[in-house]
Amino acid sequence: MAESPNGTPSAADKQKTAAPEGGFSLPEFSTPDSVFRTRVFTAEDLRRAQTRIAHEIVERNHGPHEVVLIGLHHRGPQIAQRLAEAIESFEGVQVPVGALDVAFYRDDIGLRPVQPLGPTEVPVDIAGRVVVLVDDVLFTGRTIRAALDAVTELGRPRSIQLAVLIDRGHRELPIRADFVGKNLPTAEREDVRVRLREIDDVDEDTIELWGPDGGDE
Repeated sequence: MAESPNGTPSAADKQKTAAPEGGFSLPEFSTPDSVFRTRVFTAEDLRRAQTRIAHEIVERNHGPHEVVLIGLHHRGPQIAQRLAEAIESFEGVQVPVGALDVAFYRDDIGLRPVQPLGPTEVPVDIAGRVVVLVDDVLFTGRTIRAALDAVTELGRPRSIQLAVLIDRGHRELPIRADFVGKNLPTAEREDVRVRLREIDDVDEDTIELWGPDGGDE
């Protein structure tokens, strides 16, 4: 579900890989002639969206004390950590943060190679807690379906909620995010590209929309 640079991509950029929605490493820019469409979030926009989501999580759950934030690899753990830091800044409570790799829970596991993206690490018992799954982009919903299976193997939370930076539509399953940074209508062949300082070797965060050269089909 990570769909993710800023500026015109260099040849080196085009060789980089990122995780699409799921736990697999594929060419990041699936359309070689993709062109920049618009900047969705600047670094400051993203900071505001993350702060708002953090407040919404606390408000919905009547405080942060039972909340566990679990980020989905590749960029989810970094976003979850930012949300936890925001919550601590205004609530004074350290919310546990974990990471989840759903590669082996995908429903297309027999159709393509499985490439785990990182360790699953959850620092607390989630039984009876409110688990907030965190990801960057919500697309078909299949990654979240896999994440639900993975989480329930770790324990039985009281509830599971979902926070994403971008909801780009095109759902294939009846899955909806509880907390959304921005609803972004897209064409299926467009790419939502997320860059975070911690893992993408960029000077500042950015989210951009790119698409095929020549317009949508």
